[in-house]
Amino acid sequence: MKGASAYEKVARSSSPELGDVESYLPLVKRIAWHLKGRLPESVLVDDLIQAGVLGLIEAMQNFRNDQGATFETYAGIRIRGAMLDEIRRGDWTPRSVHKKAREVSEAIAVVEAREGREARDEEVAEVLGLTLTEYHKILQDTNSAQLLSIDEPDHDELNEDQLVSHGPTPLREVMDDAFQNALAEEIGRLPEKEKLVMALYYDEELNLKEIGEVLGVSESRVSQLHSQAIKRLRARLKNWI
Repeated sequence: MKGASAYEKVARSSSPELGDVESYLPLVKRIAWHLKGRLPESVLVDDLIQAGVLGLIEAMQNFRNDQGATFETYAGIRIRGAMLDEIRRGDWTPRSVHKKAREVSEAIAVVEAREGREARDEEVAEVLGLTLTEYHKILQDTNSAQLLSIDEPDHDELNEDQLVSHGPTPLREVMDDAFQNALAEEIGRLPEKEKLVMALYYDEELNLKEIGEVLGVSESRVSQLHSQAIKRLRARLKNWI
């Protein structure tokens, strides 16, 4: 991506109603650093910010007051979408990583259906035919690949046509009452540590290192807990996402 052209656009982009683009740059940076917390070292935060700036400009050009959301909410969706599009174009995640993530979710579903309670690490590892150490390594490896987790719809909801059409917007679909109720219920059923990690990561917007300091555990352990929580939710909400 040519960063100069992005920032040139920022310098001359503004909206009479929304103001200067530069006033929203803190939002772009916050989203970029939040995403960076679960990405490999090869993904540079500057590239995310530059992609996010273009997403912000598009949001300013396309935002309508009748879409049922504030501009900040709408822009946040579009900024994340632009960053995710940039990452997808980089194609840094091997297919094998996505396959392992699916296998873990399926194994969790098997254990929870069999036991009628939350799956324990050692039980999931046994279904996968792995040692506990190997299972934890997979959780850590696949965590950075989970860009499209519960806060990022895993289909075409970030498509530009959806964002500007008169049909359901991403916000309205994601905020569907039935899904939100189901999601809230399943988050409430997570093991306590996983539930706390989710709250600190998504609500308080702490990064993995900061969460580790709060919980008194290593950053890698937080990564494992976050990864397992997402996979557990995916297994339980497979009819929704």
